[in-house]
Amino acid sequence: MFDRRPRVSDLIREARQDLAYRPRLRYSRAARLMRQAVPILAVLLVGVLAIGLMIYTQMPEADPETVTMRRSVATVPTQVAKPVQPAQAPAPVAPLTSMRKPHLFVVAPKPLSSAVVAKVAQLSGVRAVERADAAEVILDGKRVQTLGVNPSTFRAYTPKPTARSDRLWRNVSAGEVAVSFVLGNDGGMPLGKTFTTAGQNLRVGAYATMGMGAIDAVVSRPTARALGIPENNALVVSAPKADSAKLRRALLRVLPKGGQVAVINPVLTVSRSANWPAGSFPTTPQIRTALTAAISKLGRPYVWGAEGPDSFDCSGLVQWAYAQAGITVPRVTHQQFVSGPQIPLAQAQPGDLLFWRHDPTNPGYVSHVAIYWGDGKMLHAPRTGDVVKLVPVTTRNFAGAVRVSPAVAARVR
Repeated sequence: MFDRRPRVSDLIREARQDLAYRPRLRYSRAARLMRQAVPILAVLLVGVLAIGLMIYTQMPEADPETVTMRRSVATVPTQVAKPVQPAQAPAPVAPLTSMRKPHLFVVAPKPLSSAVVAKVAQLSGVRAVERADAAEVILDGKRVQTLGVNPSTFRAYTPKPTARSDRLWRNVSAGEVAVSFVLGNDGGMPLGKTFTTAGQNLRVGAYATMGMGAIDAVVSRPTARALGIPENNALVVSAPKADSAKLRRALLRVLPKGGQVAVINPVLTVSRSANWPAGSFPTTPQIRTALTAAISKLGRPYVWGAEGPDSFDCSGLVQWAYAQAGITVPRVTHQQFVSGPQIPLAQAQPGDLLFWRHDPTNPGYVSHVAIYWGDGKMLHAPRTGDVVKLVPVTTRNFAGAVRVSPAVAARVR
C-alpha cells in the first residue's frame, strides 16, 4: 500500500450496532486441486461505489451485533490454482492505526505494475492507494464479482465500526468469504453456508455490503490466489481534496489500455430546481416500448445477477427493458438511482423508476428498484424464489422516485 499522508476521514453511514459471528467451520482437508469453477478476469465495476463497508453477521445464543460493508468483467482462460491450506485459527491482522476515505476505484484487465501504482500515488490530490485483486468468480453457482484484499490494510478504507473489528478481519484473513446483503438475502447465500468452488471450501461468514458498486464478495488475498483471481489488478484511491472527475481523467491517462476508473458514490450534480429542456427524458413511444418489454416478462424467475432475457434481478430487468427502447441505463441499482432527477412519488409517471433501502446492514444503501407502471402499481423482480410481477407500490423503506434522463444515465460511471 502506498500512503503518502495518513488522514483520519469522516465516514458516511456508520452502523448502529456491533458485530457478532456464528462459530467458524473448519475447511475440509479433502479439497480438490482441480478447479470446478472459472474465475473471470475483471474489467470490473464501471459503477457506483457507495462508501461504507457494512457487515452483518449472527451468532446463536448471543446478542446480535452489526457493523457495515458491498459490484462487469471480462473472462480469462481457466488456470489451475493450488489450494491454500486453510487456517485452523483466525490469522493475525495488524491493528487499525488510521482511517482513510475511499474516493475512486481502479480496475485493469491485467496486473498493475509497481511503476504504474507509484505514478497513481504521485498524482495531485492522492493521499493513499490500496492494492487489491478483482475478478468475477463462480460462488455457489453464481457469477460474483469479488475482491481479494489485505485485511490489515484494507480495513482502513471501511467505516469505523467495521474497521475496528479485529475479529472480523481475522476471520476474513483465515479464509471466510463476506458477501453482500443483496447476494446473501436476495441471492440465496445465507450466513453460515459452506460451498465448494475452484477446489476450495468457502464459508459465508458475514454479510458484507461493500458499497463498491459491483463488488458482492470479499476474501483475503491468499484465498483469492487459490480461487485463481488475478493479482494486483485493482486499486482503491483516497483523494479527499481532489476533484474526483478531474482525478479520474488523470488516472485514465496513467493506466494501461483497458483500465477503468469508477467514482465512489457518484451523485447527480444538477440542481433539483433546474429546468430540464425538451428532449431530456424518454419520448412517449420509448416509454411505451420499455413498459411493453417489461410486462412481457411477467412470471420469469428472479436470478441474482441475471440480465435477461429469460431471468432477471431487479436492476437487470430495468436495464433490459430500457434497452429495448434504445436507452442505455447503468447496470446496478445505485447507479440507476442517479440516472435522472428525483421526483415526488405523487408525481411519478409510467416508466419512472422507484427505489428502496432494504439493506439492514447499511440503511443508507439503495438496494432495490422497480419500474412504475401507473395506477399505483409497479413492475419488479423481487428475490430468489420469486418471479417478475406487477404489484401495488409499497412505501416501506422507500428511497425515492427517479425520472430517467438518457443523457445523464449514459454518463454515470
